[in-house]
Amino acid sequence: MDYKLRRITPEDNTAVAAIVRDNLKKFGLDIPGTVYFDEGLDRLSDLYDRDDCRYYVAETDGKVIGGIGFAPFAPMEDTAELQKLYLTDAAKGNGIGYELVNFVESKMRDAGFRQSYLETHNNLRAAIHIYENSGYHEIERPKEVVHSTMDRFFLKEL
Repeated sequence: MDYKLRRITPEDNTAVAAIVRDNLKKFGLDIPGTVYFDEGLDRLSDLYDRDDCRYYVAETDGKVIGGIGFAPFAPMEDTAELQKLYLTDAAKGNGIGYELVNFVESKMRDAGFRQSYLETHNNLRAAIHIYENSGYHEIERPKEVVHSTMDRFFLKEL
């Protein structure tokens, strides 16, 4: 599948929020304690409009098919948190998830981060598969975790 990556714009907010919520619902994670109910999800372009964090969308034929972002993870020095890797069903199974992870990791390195942290849920098996195959290793739950529903935590040296 051919696609291009670019920074999120305000016009992308609705499409990205719908992709995230659709995925969470399909995996039984449309519950409190996940980003499903986070009001910021509807305005990601505002939240990621800083020098130390970014969100990128993947699009094909002018349609958003997914996205990925990163932001500093303050509890760990020189660490960025990989955030909100989600794809439409049509975009899954084409290796795009791996490509997005590699892309955002390069952006993290460019921003000066030395580690990538992420949190996910056991229900998101395909995502866990991507993370493990991309060199992430599982760690214990950090005490600072905000989304209480997440139950799997990973770290990777960049």
